[in-house]
Amino acid sequence: MERQIRQLAVALLVLFVVLVAQVSYVQVFAAERLAENPANAKRQLIAEYEVDRGAILAADGRTVLAASRKSAGELRYERRYPFGPLYAHLTGYYSFVYGRSELEQEFNDFLAGTAPQLLRQTFADMVLGRPRRGASIVTTIDPVLQDVAQEALGDLPGGVAAIDPRTGDVLALVANPSYDPNPLSSHDPALVRATWTALNADPDKPLLSRASDELYPPGSTFKIVTAAAALENGYGPDSTWPNPSELDLPDTVETLENFGGATCSGGSEITLAEALRQSCNVVFGEIGLTLGPAALAEQAWAFGFAPTADTGDVPFDIPFQTGVFPDPSYFATRRPAVALSAIGQDNVAANPLQMALVAAAIANGGLEMQPRLVSEVRGADGRVVETYEPEAYSQPMSPENAALLTAMMVDVVESGTGTAAQIPGITVAGKTGTAQHGEGLAPHAWFVSFAPAEDAQVAVAVIVLDGGSLGSDATGGALAAPIAKAVIEAALDR
Repeated sequence: MERQIRQLAVALLVLFVVLVAQVSYVQVFAAERLAENPANAKRQLIAEYEVDRGAILAADGRTVLAASRKSAGELRYERRYPFGPLYAHLTGYYSFVYGRSELEQEFNDFLAGTAPQLLRQTFADMVLGRPRRGASIVTTIDPVLQDVAQEALGDLPGGVAAIDPRTGDVLALVANPSYDPNPLSSHDPALVRATWTALNADPDKPLLSRASDELYPPGSTFKIVTAAAALENGYGPDSTWPNPSELDLPDTVETLENFGGATCSGGSEITLAEALRQSCNVVFGEIGLTLGPAALAEQAWAFGFAPTADTGDVPFDIPFQTGVFPDPSYFATRRPAVALSAIGQDNVAANPLQMALVAAAIANGGLEMQPRLVSEVRGADGRVVETYEPEAYSQPMSPENAALLTAMMVDVVESGTGTAAQIPGITVAGKTGTAQHGEGLAPHAWFVSFAPAEDAQVAVAVIVLDGGSLGSDATGGALAAPIAKAVIEAALDR
């Protein structure tokens, strides 16, 4: 009897070892091959689309930016985007052919119901025999502000970013052109592929947001960064600077002129504050040469710029291309570039989200908050399972110098180049920019602003590319400032 028991035990042990070996082989050694098997890929796809994927909501918790609906086909649910292109650069797309992007990708674990925080809900769904349900994510986007920003930008090529300086909440992020994510999320493979091909063949690159993905010379809006560097290095608003008609650039016969070739008013010397009010290229070029590339780089990097396009470190909930200000070593053999960089030209680059962060930091007493796009995650039962609190990014300026720069930017709007942004009863701080970006090309028009200046609730940055509707006559004050004004008015009304 004992012999038979031992034989049975040995047999069971052998079977157990074989079972473990088989499971290990399937899960480890053959996992990649099995996953790549077309039959398994189809089963995985069907299983993925069995999930009632969570919604993406606006800040009000009610406006639906993306949601799933039941489908009559083999894939049980289909992703839909009620507002089409308006939020496409934020939600991204959810495609069974081309995968996911933006919030659909970055918060996929929550939306697909696989995040550890949703374990209790997932278990309940399994016990009750319900399809697995994903969680909803609540964004910081104000749908009213998003509508106003889109309406103000109209058909002009460019982008708008609006931020709450106190929290870093992104209130609106709009770009032209955009795209409709619905065809990409269709269950018709021919439509999906045709749409993808057309979008990628479009030279205007609608899949990329001009508000946060692309980079452009910021032009004179960058003078607020240069002014911040001057203030932080001991040059006050009343410090005086030479005011010639043109600046001789070092190591070259080239000169730097003011916009339109005019000489800034005020005499042979003018103050830093007056130079910003009039947006004097010549004076700010001299300021850049005096401060040097190290001081300019340090200040720009403190605001979130990076030495190269792939080294930015500003956290954001979706991919974000931070601004670029070159390493000081770049200027070792390019001394004229220091003056050009001080006025936002040469190799300096930014987008509206980056410049809105700069404005928000100045408005917030010199403290720059991380941009925030998602505030919380709600389970299918409405229970909040994750929250994201505002977080500081950096302190690029002292509170005292931020207040001084704010007053200088108020002067720009009250009596300088930004008067088109004036709002009765509201103190607006701002800076215009008209950025050259190629011989014979119409300039980009910029405006960077915040209000109310004494207790800012919103910071707005606008770019209109290639002169917009004004062509070579475009200026930031004429073209971009009215757009920013409309967004500010709507934000303060809210």
